[in-house]
Amino acid sequence: MKSIKSTLLTIAFLSITLIGCKNSNKTAQKDVKQQSEISIYNGSASVSQGAATVETENIYECYRGREAPIGTSKTTDGSSWTVPALVNFTDDNFPLASDLFNPCTKVEYASADEALAALDGTDIVEVDADGEVITAYIFADNYFEMYINGMPVGKDNVPFTQFNSNIVRFKVNTPFTIAMKLVDWEENSGLGSESNRGKAFHPGDGGMVGVFKDANNEIIATTNSNWKAQTYYTAPIKDLSCVSEEGALRLSNNCSTEDSDDGTSYFALHWKTPKDWQSESFDDSKWPSASEFANDVIGVDNKPSYTNFTDIFDNNSADAQFIWSTNVILDNEVLVRYTVE
Repeated sequence: MKSIKSTLLTIAFLSITLIGCKNSNKTAQKDVKQQSEISIYNGSASVSQGAATVETENIYECYRGREAPIGTSKTTDGSSWTVPALVNFTDDNFPLASDLFNPCTKVEYASADEALAALDGTDIVEVDADGEVITAYIFADNYFEMYINGMPVGKDNVPFTQFNSNIVRFKVNTPFTIAMKLVDWEENSGLGSESNRGKAFHPGDGGMVGVFKDANNEIIATTNSNWKAQTYYTAPIKDLSCVSEEGALRLSNNCSTEDSDDGTSYFALHWKTPKDWQSESFDDSKWPSASEFANDVIGVDNKPSYTNFTDIFDNNSADAQFIWSTNVILDNEVLVRYTVE
């Protein structure tokens, strides 16, 4: 007869084995479900699911500002992607834009004239030695990097929040090509969302508005649908069947933008940025036109970094429009281009 101890050990072993089998079955079922969900998608992007691995917790400290993490997402095709975007914020060789209104640095001008008067000329980036000085006024939600004819001329001072606005000055001949990387940052790395409005996973919106003036203070360009815009990172996607592509359009307008208490299983779409997209010779003819968004959609009426300068951004004769790709909420990395003739 077996001992009671031996019998109990046998029962314990069988129990552990059964639990292990149940857990294995659950994992297998989860993997099958995930593969089934991913197989629905037949677009040109690489697909990731779940949170990214955070490489940097926060690339910028600002009182009452949100943390701005940098992460790495692994996609189902085995590739790795920097989220929310590969940026030059910590690269000292890429010039910082000048402050127009910045709660993080406490440089908060009441007017554009006051901000310009504080500049001593060392901020001007020379693209062409014999060119004229162009002044750009930029409000970006959240972050921008600007190139002129492929040369870096200014990047946002604040990657996430608090909300700020900037001046970028450069010396160039006409015509010239403006190329900008725009990023809607994320707290939940790889999931395109942040804690907001009582929910842990709120997909915040983007948007950028810009006005460009010549040496005579005349407006020579504003942001509008004449610009080109293409998206390169879209998240969060709850159901991959909601996305589609029509030519160069990468569409997610049928996807849910509702807040959630748990977005850890959501998907993200990643597209590789083309080589030399910043250069004046890059062919953007197949890119979609930029989409325009009203001020109240972006939500700037309570932000002095914008409202202090409505005479610039909402000029009566040359009103600049907020632009983005087709989805201002889910598209998080967008490249835009425009040539000033």
